[in-house]
Amino acid sequence: MTVRWAVSGFCAALALGAMLSGAVAQDRPLTPPRPSVAAALPADLAYGRFIAMIRGHLLAGDHLVSARRWDAAARHYGFPREEIYGIIRPDLRTYQTPAFDGNLRTLVRAAKAQDARALAQARRTIDKALAAADSNLKARVSDWPRYVMTVAVQVIKVAPDEYDDAVAKGRIVRPIGYQTARGFILQADRMIEAVGPELPAGAALTAVRGELTRLRKAFSAAVPPGPAVMAPDALAASVTRIATVAAPLM
Repeated sequence: MTVRWAVSGFCAALALGAMLSGAVAQDRPLTPPRPSVAAALPADLAYGRFIAMIRGHLLAGDHLVSARRWDAAARHYGFPREEIYGIIRPDLRTYQTPAFDGNLRTLVRAAKAQDARALAQARRTIDKALAAADSNLKARVSDWPRYVMTVAVQVIKVAPDEYDDAVAKGRIVRPIGYQTARGFILQADRMIEAVGPELPAGAALTAVRGELTRLRKAFSAAVPPGPAVMAPDALAASVTRIATVAAPLM
């Protein structure tokens, strides 16, 4: 695929900040760790990863709204603005993405107020902005299906850290970490299925889909059960297998 390779001191500083924030004790803030910026990622891939992570957070919020967990949904709706938007703000013009930070604020307020109509309107506007980002990225890369697979794998790699933070002694003690991991897993799955028909059929795609089926079963509920269905090390192993078997498709 054709991508613009760019590594900035700003990104390196953010990566260091993410590493330091990971050392904070588990009982500190309810927000997930600040997304790390892998210094080796091409700029187009890094931007696509952040767009996909935003979608993962929004998906987690949507499912919690469906479960009538409005307060939990509001927290997840808040993460894109709190943890990601500031990172991608300088690149919005480059990727012809309309500003949507105000709509993210509206989304959080609507969830807190349990205003389904305002929430739906804000979601539609945000989706249009994210679709514009997709259109620009699609024009920049030479092989869209392989690019999407690569981004999906990068997103799903974030899930184990979130999930590890959610589990203690075999139980889900921090639902927000479980829900964040679930949002990233489901978003990655959606992305892969969207381009699946355009990827080479064969053992690699079958293996990726098999692992994702296992993960969807382990994360089937938006509101987590008390006991952890999957151990953190089992999730990490599954994600590693996905990254390995997906290599021919990237």
